[in-house]
Amino acid sequence: MSSVRSSAGSAPVDLPITRTHPFDPAPQLAALREESPLCRLRYPDGHVGWLATSYDLARRVLVDSRFSIKPMRPPVGDPVTTAEVQEVERAQPEAEGALILLDPPQHTKIRRLQAAYFTVQRIGEHRAGLERLVGDQLDAMERQGSPVDFVRAFAAPVPGLAICAMLGVPGSDREHFERPTQVSEDPRSTAEEQIAANNEFRAYSHGVIQRKRAEPGDDLLSEVIATSDLSDAELAGLALQLFSAGHETTVSMLALSLLALLGDRRRWEQLCADPSLVDGAVEELLRYLTIVQVGAFTRTATEDVELDGTVVKAGEGITVSLSAANRDPSKFPDPDLLDLARDASGHVAFGHGRHICLGQHFARLELQVALAALTRRFPTLRLAVPSEEVPMYPSEQFLYGVHELPVAW
Repeated sequence: MSSVRSSAGSAPVDLPITRTHPFDPAPQLAALREESPLCRLRYPDGHVGWLATSYDLARRVLVDSRFSIKPMRPPVGDPVTTAEVQEVERAQPEAEGALILLDPPQHTKIRRLQAAYFTVQRIGEHRAGLERLVGDQLDAMERQGSPVDFVRAFAAPVPGLAICAMLGVPGSDREHFERPTQVSEDPRSTAEEQIAANNEFRAYSHGVIQRKRAEPGDDLLSEVIATSDLSDAELAGLALQLFSAGHETTVSMLALSLLALLGDRRRWEQLCADPSLVDGAVEELLRYLTIVQVGAFTRTATEDVELDGTVVKAGEGITVSLSAANRDPSKFPDPDLLDLARDASGHVAFGHGRHICLGQHFARLELQVALAALTRRFPTLRLAVPSEEVPMYPSEQFLYGVHELPVAW
């Protein structure tokens, strides 16, 4: 008799998203990882798929080419939701260059072209510019005087300004990128609102691309135009992808990291006393916080796939919980402890496999430069309100973060 269990086996669970601690994922995820790391999952629209919660399963699913990035492949999505998604995609030709929406071979072609610009070495060339940008923003924050909202004064503007500088567009133009990304990541947004935001972005981005074609500059967008055959839609997709994947995520990481560090003065003082810890601390904070809560890491089986004796049938969806994987004690001992001296390499905060975040090295550099500058400039930095009074994003939002973070020095 076969040892493979039927995909119709266990009763489905609802996706656990409710946190009981600001920095910890929903506690039910740990129980599921221990008892049933691959279990049946009931999605909000009522259809049933799978949930993977262990580190090993997360990496295996995300690297397996038999799982498609297309989350709405029938019969995974209900007809109404599928129709809404297709309506937005039809109105969004710039998605041609957005890797998060593509499978091979289109993904392979565009990723190969784009990856050369995002190596560790190439991203390292932006360090000096980032250090100047961060220094200028900290100067502005200091001029405001203590206390300030760290989100508004630093965490929100820095990532947008950094991406604009990389693309060679004025920092004041970042609102053209921020609006479509904010609308797309807001679960309350309608298809009509997303289409309107995308139309605004398309008009802006295609104007920028035409100017870059006519008058190239010393920037990423001009270089990609000169060295590739990407269409205007694919170039716009690259620009939007940088913002959608690298703006709100870095805003959240900057603010949540500071909240976690200032919540325990010993950690903040440890970093201030030993700047050599910063790079490792960034990796540990990425692992510990894992800000992507829902969405993004759902895949669809294109054929029957056996995982540890369980069959995920063709057409079924499987969601990978990155936060549960990054708290797996089989990979990270004492995983619920924020340990700035831990070797957190191998975490999956940026995903894994062919869809691992293209801008991961840029995000790391932003966090490293920002934390190093903050500890150097503001060693007496502290929370201006009790940590329990800091307003957090709702659990059902795509990203986890804080609305505001009052700090003083």
